[in-house]
Amino acid sequence: MFRIAFRAACHRYSPATFLFGAAVRLQNRQLNIHEYQGAEILARHGVRVPLGIACQTADQVHAAAEKLRSDDGDVVLKSQILAGGRGLGHFKNGLQGGVHIVPSGKAQAVGEKMLGQLLVTKQTGAAGKPVNTVLVAQKMKLVNEMYFAILLDRASAGPLVIACSEGGTSIEDLAETHPEKITRMKIDIRTGLTEAQARDIVAHLGVKGSVSDAVAQVKALYNVFISSDCTMLEINPLAETAEAKLIAADAKLNFDDNAEYRQKGLFALRDHSQEDPREVTAGKFDLNYIGLDGNIGCMVNGAGLAMATMDIISLHGAAPANFLDVGGNASEQQVVEAFKILTSDTKVQALLVNIFGGIMKCDVIASGIVSAAKQVGLQVPLVVRLEGTNVEAGKEILEKSGMDIIAANDLDDAAKKAVSALS
Repeated sequence: MFRIAFRAACHRYSPATFLFGAAVRLQNRQLNIHEYQGAEILARHGVRVPLGIACQTADQVHAAAEKLRSDDGDVVLKSQILAGGRGLGHFKNGLQGGVHIVPSGKAQAVGEKMLGQLLVTKQTGAAGKPVNTVLVAQKMKLVNEMYFAILLDRASAGPLVIACSEGGTSIEDLAETHPEKITRMKIDIRTGLTEAQARDIVAHLGVKGSVSDAVAQVKALYNVFISSDCTMLEINPLAETAEAKLIAADAKLNFDDNAEYRQKGLFALRDHSQEDPREVTAGKFDLNYIGLDGNIGCMVNGAGLAMATMDIISLHGAAPANFLDVGGNASEQQVVEAFKILTSDTKVQALLVNIFGGIMKCDVIASGIVSAAKQVGLQVPLVVRLEGTNVEAGKEILEKSGMDIIAANDLDDAAKKAVSALS
């Protein structure tokens, strides 16, 4: 029953996640930041990063390009969105590619075509994401590109380092065609990354320059991961310059939401313009929400029940429009806000509420359902299945509401009625 929720969550993971076994995640439980922000964090911990300036206007792009242009006069312009595949993406205004190497004299004109525009990549979906910042970076000569990542490994309950001597390309494709080239190393969280392990990683990376310098850089990357409460640190490519110095040429960092209380500076970097506004709203009311592509909106209490509900909807020939878990002790106000989020999705043609009352009382949920339906002016069929604590009182509230609510006896009955209501 986990398969739908897993598919829903997959797009939120870096390719590195799948190199050691996929972990099912139902809500975005991590902070994702922009490349330029990640570079600033790495630099503060002693990791080498390319020189770059984050720009929000075309004039700033021009000034940064003049400052950072290489000996041949070129600079790199990199769109800042929270999605991969930028280089192969396209803007809705017709500009191809979210990453450009241009002469410094043309940087402002190209920047104007990027800033404030929507960039579409294989990870954004057709809607794309807004480019509010362009990173102007110094063009570098990279002679040896590698792949390096640190992830949280559920199996060993600790960090897992993934290293490969080939980087700057699709790591998941390489894992499929040449898995022997990828090294995985489990780190004991109690002892941390040892000198021997760091040297072993450097050997697997195929570093051609100073081993001791590369070891220091690997240790610095591990320190970022631990001290910043990362769930993932991915450097692709980790590269050597013409001077044989190791540098994190591109970085992707995610941070554990559970650590927000001690990482307030990091979490102040959150860019809500890059997130689904429904998920942002849901987070404000402590609701677990993920938007999907179906047409039956679901409101359920409990992750397992939510996934079972989505699966049985699919079994009967329809598709869920979302994952929405209101938790085990939702208030009437939370139910109202959940309905507002569900009905804001224009694809939703029917709603299915599936509640098993344990700590949560069915009469409280029923009152919230009636209040929510009245507030939002519900225009689509509503199917409700209640079971558990105070269920009879809850059903009575629904029956006396005077609203057109379709009652269901069990989960299968609810799914059938919701699917039938579509026609």
